[in-house]
Amino acid sequence: MNEFLEPGNLVSHPDRPDWGLGQVQSVINDRITVNFEHAGKVVINGSQVLLVPEYDVPGS
Repeated sequence: MNEFLEPGNLVSHPDRPDWGLGQVQSVINDRITVNFEHAGKVVINGSQVLLVPEYDVPGS
């Protein structure tokens, strides 16, 4: 599923809900850079973590 991610998509990390909502900054092969509300910019290994797309943004 990570192969469908592109910059601007909103995601959450399945094992780190405390990081909050994240916005994909870049996707290069398996390296996905995400800017999370409460964790800042994090580089995710997409071959090990399946990020969860978020379509309903809280407060919208």
